[in-house]
Amino acid sequence: MKKLKIATYNINGIRAHLPNLLAWLKRESPDIVCLQELKAVDSAFPASELEAIGYGAVWQGQASWNGVAILARGAQPLESRRGLPSDPGDKHSRYLEAAAHGVVVGCLYLPNGNPQPGPKFDYKLAWFERLILHAQTLQASEHPVVLAGDYNVVPTDNDIYSPRSWLKDALLQPQSRECFARLLEQGWCDALRTIYPEERLYTFWDYFRQHWQKNSGLRIDHLLLNPTLSPYLKNAGVDAWVRNEPHASDHAPTWIEISSRKQRH
Repeated sequence: MKKLKIATYNINGIRAHLPNLLAWLKRESPDIVCLQELKAVDSAFPASELEAIGYGAVWQGQASWNGVAILARGAQPLESRRGLPSDPGDKHSRYLEAAAHGVVVGCLYLPNGNPQPGPKFDYKLAWFERLILHAQTLQASEHPVVLAGDYNVVPTDNDIYSPRSWLKDALLQPQSRECFARLLEQGWCDALRTIYPEERLYTFWDYFRQHWQKNSGLRIDHLLLNPTLSPYLKNAGVDAWVRNEPHASDHAPTWIEISSRKQRH
């Protein structure tokens, strides 16, 4: 393996938050980045601005909502899949897969599912089932694989400041958590929890009720590693300083460091 820093970042509007994205990329220099919620059509994607600071990109946009992208520092990602299999009628831009720096990268933006119960929650669970099926094929790969993105799932009560305030939310429903648990049971490594087994780490603070100022957050952005890649996991974290910047996204970039040698966990 080569040393890599891999990050995922729900940008919540790439045009609105482009200055934040560029500032973070220049300061932290991640090698691979998965972006979600571009909220822009393909032609509005800032490829030239990213190229100017050394990043190649592949992307799948969508007007007003959704949209995913994979960036690679000093390289051009090689796209291998656009959208999950099993439902050709699904036109949401939520999954993109590419090879970058020797790693197979799956960038995903899982449906929010609110309000629940209802059709949006049904769609969330159906999409999750398709992800689980596709992830199984990636799990068995001899290539290093990372599935990174906004999963819109709070895996446990230790991943949220106060479960009581969110009991009816789709992100905490038993069905959502059960799907995430089944994904992990395939053999995926939850990178942040591997490095920080007990700590309360958050990746999202909504814009309401001063949740950022009070550190009332949720951990919903995850990087899952297959058994080929997970032994090389060296470190992980959240660039929370980005959430404190003016006009910030409600998410912060979440990252892992991959070592050139196997690590002990």
